Amino acid sequence: MPPGRHDDYTINTIIGPNSNLKGNIDTPGFTRIDGSITGDVNASGRVVIGERARMKSNVLGTAVTIGGVVYGNVIAGESLVVLSTALVLGDIITRRIKADEGCLIHGRIKVCPDEESWASAVSEYRDAQKVKSALPVFTKKAGRDEVPSKDGVPPAKGGSSKDKA
Repeated sequence: MPPGRHDDYTINTIIGPNSNLKGNIDTPGFTRIDGSITGDVNASGRVVIGERARMKSNVLGTAVTIGGVVYGNVIAGESLVVLSTALVLGDIITRRIKADEGCLIHGRIKVCPDEESWASAVSEYRDAQKVKSALPVFTKKAGRDEVPSKDGVPPAKGGSSKDKA
């Protein structure tokens, strides 16, 4: 058995089917999710995301199993299992990965076999998250991003700033 492996199967937190949660979750152990979550999940133990789960979340856990939809990044300190029913739209950092045939993953995958590469990958991820949170957020109006033109004035509805030149 590898050092640090979590063999505690006592579930500390359950987000059941038909539950909808908005906000971040920090749990001290095994977490099971079968509902919908918008917000990050930070667990110090295993995380199991059931087939009916729908998440717009970054997920952090020791051993993570995904059977549902995760729109966000996944960091699994020991291992990640992506079941055939899973859809992951985000980046993955883990020490070991098992992806079943039929699963869908759209993002970068970093598998870090040693402590040095693990520490480096997690540090890079955290730095990138800090930069993202500092960037200005564009608002959506009328189906397009509101971006100023060269003269600093947003384009008028129904046309672009090029049409006025």
